Amino acid sequence: MGKFQVMDHPLIQHKLTIIRNKNCGTKVFREVVDEITTLMAYDVARDMPLEDIEIETPISKMTAKTLSGKKVAVVPILRAGIGMVDGILKLIPAAKVGHIGMYRDEETLEPHEYFVKLPADIEQRQVFVVDPMLATGGSAIMPLMP
Repeated sequence: MGKFQVMDHPLIQHKLTIIRNKNCGTKVFREVVDEITTLMAYDVARDMPLEDIEIETPISKMTAKTLSGKKVAVVPILRAGIGMVDGILKLIPAAKVGHIGMYRDEETLEPHEYFVKLPADIEQRQVFVVDPMLATGGSAIMPLMP
């Protein structure tokens, strides 16, 4: 099972209040979801591995840090998760994007897949599954199960 993080940063809490307000318009909602996702991506990227590389600056050569380890994939749960993709791609623009379409059976509340399109090398990537629409949590958990 993957790693889960609770996002309780004050800026995220503040921005969640903005989008939860019934008077929040569509434009502001989209902009703030993008901002929240960028803040979330910054936080979850904190533990990404680094390696030393040698670069040449205008003054001299130096050793600097660069991301290493697995490449990243962003997988939104359709459709609500699509609004979160760009917020992550701002910080990790080389990430591949996949999609999972799901719906919830209103009687059983169980999630059901209807569409899956993932990068061919998904097994070699660190995957960020994004979905702002959590009710039972089933749509967040199902894609992570083997």
